Amino acid sequence: MFTGIVEELGEVTAVELLADASRFRLRGPLVTEGAKHGDSIAVNGVCLTVVDTGNGEFTADVMAETLKRSSLGALAPGSRVNLERPMALGGRLGGHLVQGHVDGTGTIVERTPSEHWEIVKVSLPPELTRYVVEKGSITVDGVSLTVVEAAADFFTISLIPTTLALTTLGHKQPGDPVNLEVDVIAKYVERMLGDRAGQDPR
Repeated sequence: MFTGIVEELGEVTAVELLADASRFRLRGPLVTEGAKHGDSIAVNGVCLTVVDTGNGEFTADVMAETLKRSSLGALAPGSRVNLERPMALGGRLGGHLVQGHVDGTGTIVERTPSEHWEIVKVSLPPELTRYVVEKGSITVDGVSLTVVEAAADFFTISLIPTTLALTTLGHKQPGDPVNLEVDVIAKYVERMLGDRAGQDPR
């Protein structure tokens, strides 16, 4: 479980293409401190399992299903990535509950800068529309954010200077893909209400 508060702006150092998967090598001295085989690290909001670590880097295998459902397949050596370690029980929940299980991908549509923040418009897959509400939470490339405007096919977010400086969202341009994870509580509520009504909500 994660909070969507990015700890480190990391970098992809190598990508090995396999028959039905990819192996990534990523640099992140902070998130790899004390990390060991089997631990989890979120990369652009995708929960990956550490295969090995060393010299401030870690390796993770990305299966075909993850590549299909996320934007990780577009990463190449030199790509910057948002990194976060799992939350510690008993610690502060700075963002919202994030699983690191991507629900879909969107695309940066436009950016509107202002003096102290920037409004970013992101396309929204139709199957996720019902989970995104004004003032609700959404995770974009692993960053916990508050929805400003929620429409049928897009939503907007407001990025403060800290988010712009310390995450990949400060560098994304119109046309760039982003990973989206909606609020898991909304999905559970939908499922329970559907079961109650004798309907399959899937």
